[in-house]
Amino acid sequence: MSEQGQTTLNMVRKAAMQEFLEKGFKSASLRNIVKIAGVTTGAFYGYYNSKEELFEALVGEQYDYTMNRFCKAQQEFADLPPEEQPDNLTDISGACMHDMLVYAYEHLNEFKIILCKSEGTRFSNLIDEMAEVETKGTHDYLEILKRLGRPSPPIDERLEHMLITGMFKTFFELIIHEMPFEKAEYYLKEMRAFYTAGWMKIMGQ
Repeated sequence: MSEQGQTTLNMVRKAAMQEFLEKGFKSASLRNIVKIAGVTTGAFYGYYNSKEELFEALVGEQYDYTMNRFCKAQQEFADLPPEEQPDNLTDISGACMHDMLVYAYEHLNEFKIILCKSEGTRFSNLIDEMAEVETKGTHDYLEILKRLGRPSPPIDERLEHMLITGMFKTFFELIIHEMPFEKAEYYLKEMRAFYTAGWMKIMGQ
């Protein structure tokens, strides 16, 4: 790509970021993005075929990083020998959540768009997708506890869903409200302590 082409692309992406942050995906206007960027509609279509493709280009990498990092942590925990899992319940997930927090603060605008402005796209399902993965991991862990002779009492599925979804919503509130990073780290630590204690109580551990 030529230097001029890269400059035009950067202007389009900057204008799109502004438009999506202000109006969200559904209400954002390609016409307005082109106008803000100071380029022609023809120039825009030289880079992207649609508003959806532009949105994907802006936040797809950040969405995929979050899901991949989260799923990697789940797999790392599942790969531990069963007898080691109870003693490592918080370490792997804690490192994962901190990594995601650091990454999100490095890409605040992208995450604000994903979390608050992505209705009408696949990105609006981030919390639901993470909750689905976490739920499966929880069920797998309950089976491990049973095999270790430490069975958990039955957990109501609706309560389980609300608690897991609430945990991720709490985490992402740190990013949505752009808390000072040092405060966000502290709140994350306290949040994890709160949810860990609650889950241990519910699981009878």
